[in-house]
Amino acid sequence: MLNKKVLSLALVGSLALAGCSDSSDTSASSTDAAPSAAKKIVVGFSVYDMQFEFFQKMAKGTQDAAAAKGWEIKVHDEKSDENEMVTGASALIDQGVDLLIISPFKPTALGPIIAKAKAKNVPVIVDDIGGGGTPYDAIVISDNAGGGKLAAEFMDKQIQANGGKSKNVASITCEPSAVYAARRNAGFKTEIETRGYKVVAELSGNSKAEEGYKVMKDILAKNPDVAGVFSCNDPMGVAAANAIKDAGKNPLKDIVTVGFNADPEALTAIKGDMLSATIAQDPTAMGALTVKLGEQALNKQPIEFSNAPEREVFNPVTLVSKENVDSIK
Repeated sequence: MLNKKVLSLALVGSLALAGCSDSSDTSASSTDAAPSAAKKIVVGFSVYDMQFEFFQKMAKGTQDAAAAKGWEIKVHDEKSDENEMVTGASALIDQGVDLLIISPFKPTALGPIIAKAKAKNVPVIVDDIGGGGTPYDAIVISDNAGGGKLAAEFMDKQIQANGGKSKNVASITCEPSAVYAARRNAGFKTEIETRGYKVVAELSGNSKAEEGYKVMKDILAKNPDVAGVFSCNDPMGVAAANAIKDAGKNPLKDIVTVGFNADPEALTAIKGDMLSATIAQDPTAMGALTVKLGEQALNKQPIEFSNAPEREVFNPVTLVSKENVDSIK
């Protein structure tokens, strides 16, 4: 989910100003607007927390896609606060937006927001985090299970290249409440077991680097022959690699280490031969996809879901290793 590297306040300010600017400043043709060229579409975007790089990229993708259609967009920063999320998103609806896109800080608090939007016939597209079981029109999430599968495929290939004999691997999970992120470890486990390996340890590091380090030390103490470890996010992945190094082993050749998110710290670790690989999400593309789905909802067009029962649309992920790390921005 998160790439929690704080960018400059100047960038945050520029994003916020761009979001609140009049779309007449853009060069996009108004004929692209939907559903009617006679009325400028106004989009409300309530975002989890603009201090994080992940959500700044998501906001840029959303804003650029809306501007390309000649739409106006109003951005609201939830600032990782439940009350701010509810009051701010509700205020956007009261301002008369035609479409609401929301990346919710607390999905379980989405109920009154969705209810108000539905009462005003405003479609709601959720971007990442979760939908809280509410009747949103669609939710965009990364292909987490697919990312776990990519991690398993890479790990198997590297273990074989290293000449490893052990078929024991480990899996470090995020916090139990991170239901979408849990699919990463589930996808990894299914694929790695299909390839003849055994997951001898599956422990939670609660998405924290310090806990990931401790969990990896515990794994090594009980299973010193593990040939690989997959971590649900990069802070834990890099920490696990450090624990492996501190145990006198190599985090590439002795134990293949794979994280998830493509955080800057993970990319640096890959370049420095301290992490084998990571799985990259694309929050910019996720933002653009929500605008596309929002247009379909406004036009009453059917949406093609990746998981129809939950109205989920998956955005692709990419494996990042030493071979392609320099191409990742």
